[in-house]
Amino acid sequence: MAVANAPSAPGNLPRYQWLLFDADGTLFDYERAETAALGDAFRQIGADFEPGHVAIYRQINQALWQALERGHIRPDVLKVRRFELLLAAVGVKHSAADLSEIYLRSLADCSELEDGADEVLRAVQGRCRVAVVTNGLQAVQRRRVERSAIRRYIAHLIISEEIGCAKPAREYFDITFARLGHPAKNQVLMIGDNWSSDIQGAADYGLDTCWYNPRRLPRPATPAITCEIASLGDLLPLLG
Repeated sequence: MAVANAPSAPGNLPRYQWLLFDADGTLFDYERAETAALGDAFRQIGADFEPGHVAIYRQINQALWQALERGHIRPDVLKVRRFELLLAAVGVKHSAADLSEIYLRSLADCSELEDGADEVLRAVQGRCRVAVVTNGLQAVQRRRVERSAIRRYIAHLIISEEIGCAKPAREYFDITFARLGHPAKNQVLMIGDNWSSDIQGAADYGLDTCWYNPRRLPRPATPAITCEIASLGDLLPLLG
């Protein structure tokens, strides 16, 4: 665990009123869920599923989600377009819209958590309120949260598809803060794994940020962050 550019020492962070957690890759083990859902979807359409399909899909999907963050594509277009590109890349003939629906149903049933997610949310109960802020799709995220062990700890679930804008846009955080009752910004900590949508977006909005970096990737030079953790359990000592 590393802390840099912090206004206070580890274990002496401000007492936050709200913790904003990203969903995929922060609270939920998205890579495991994604692989399982892709395999299940290909089996349901009677197509061979090879391990290499996952890497191809992720490259396509990442590029499209980055376009969504920039406002260049709508969620309803994204969720079909990624399968048009994937099916073409792997040489399978099938309806991309149909495969998308099958995949989303399978993904919604995958609610496996990142290590420590349940323990951390249980530990902060009564001390901080928790909101989940996600750029994911409504049909997937609501069902996953409802099926998960952490649902009872979550006060608000704010989904980009439902509100019409995505992180890192300022409008996303404006709507989030309205849902939370307009707390003071210094009473809110954003925790997420995605540097551009979670960390940059929250920092630009004036929030403290905690980068969840289990792969120990090199840290970009900007923006300054409040803290960095390699496991979710590292967050608890920082909150005091």
